[in-house]
Order: sequence, then C-alpha cells, then structure tokens
Amino acid sequence: MLVTNDDQLQGLRDCGRAVARAIEEMGKAIEVGMTAKELDDLGQRILEQEGAQSAPKTIYDFPGYTCISIEPVIAHGWADEQKMKAGDLINIDVSACKNGYFTDAGATFILPPVTPEKKALVAAAKRARDNAIKQARAGASMQVIPQAFQKEARASGYSLIENLLGCHGVGTTLHDKPEIIAVPDQRDKRKLAEGLVIAVEPFLSTGARFASDGMREWELFTPDCLTAQFEHTIVVGKKGPIIVTL
Repeated sequence: MLVTNDDQLQGLRDCGRAVARAIEEMGKAIEVGMTAKELDDLGQRILEQEGAQSAPKTIYDFPGYTCISIEPVIAHGWADEQKMKAGDLINIDVSACKNGYFTDAGATFILPPVTPEKKALVAAAKRARDNAIKQARAGASMQVIPQAFQKEARASGYSLIENLLGCHGVGTTLHDKPEIIAVPDQRDKRKLAEGLVIAVEPFLSTGARFASDGMREWELFTPDCLTAQFEHTIVVGKKGPIIVTL
C-alpha cells in the first residue's frame, strides 16, 4: 500500500492503536500458569473493544485471534491450553484489520525470573528493529533494513533467522509486496517509496539460522536456540518513518 492522503494515514493509525494496545495489555497480563488460550482471549476482547478484527483469523482462519509463541516456538504459536512457565520467552504477535486497513506488530516478553542471556537477546532484537526503522526513508535502498538487522546481530553476537521475512508490505491486506528477506542481498536494487506501508520484523537468535516447522501447522521453532522478535508497522516518509503501531 502507498499512503497518499491524511485519511489513509489516520485509518492506519486507528488500526495500529488497536494492535499496540493489545500487545501492551497482553504483555502486562502474562503470568506463570496462564494458558495461551487465556491470553488470546484477552487479545480478542481488546481488539473487539477497539472495533478491530483479528487479521490472521479473518484471512487465514488461523487457530487463534493472535499469535502467542512460547519457547521453543518462535512464531505463529497457537492459542491452546499450554501453560506458561517461569523464565519463558513469549512472543506476542498481533495483526488486525479495521475499516479496511491492516497493521501488524509484535514483541517478545520474558516471564520472570529474567536471565542475563534472555534479557540481552530481547534487547538486541528490539534494537535491530528500531535501528532498521530509522533507516527507512523514501529513496533509500530496501536493503538498509536487513543491513541494520545484520549490523546489530553481528555486534551483539547473534544470528538472524534467514528463512523468515524481515519485512513485508501491509496496509490493505496483511501480507503484501514488497517482501524483503532478513539478510542483506546485494542483488536487490529496489528503493523505498514515499508512503509505502511495511512491517519491519527481525528475528535474532543465539545461534539458529533457520526456523523449523513444528508438529502442528503454522508453528515455527528453534529447538536448540533462543530466538526473539520485535515488529512495527511503519509508513515510509521523506523525512523519516511514521510508526503507526506505537
């Protein structure tokens, strides 16, 4: 999607607010013994209060209103009866549609006790996302996004998950073009256009380079390594990005 007027931008902001509120309140609610289904029910209620609908449920008939991934699952976790344990890494990924607009965001949380290893990984994944977003200006190469991911991963001693997208189009549907892989590709000569709506989402790991399919449809995991993800939906501007899922 390309944003060309203020009404479109406001529509994205309205949808983004619903997504951001769901992630924030779900993150505050996690506790030992809580099930993924209980947390997903909370996300559903928040989206409904905001007048928004679950995008994965609407488009893909996903088995949940949000994606709740409890380690070692790193993405597309189901809303089931699995209980959260002390120290778990929990990724909450929420995407919604409201009045024809779609936004997508995610964050990784740690259930106490917080170990230094997990704290450092989560902080690095968040920095990778934020540093990539800062580079997203109209006219810049699309490669500034995976380059920022790689710079943070190398500086912090982590790997990138290479078989998951690091960025995808969004706005009038959940997953759209452009698609940008998570690692730099010198062959990619595309440029970021003013008004382009994209979701930026690095996955940083303590050693894994590829996510594996789980026993159930949708779920992806890194069985022997820790992995964290953060995501925002942004609109590319001449003077800098506009984050609509704050």
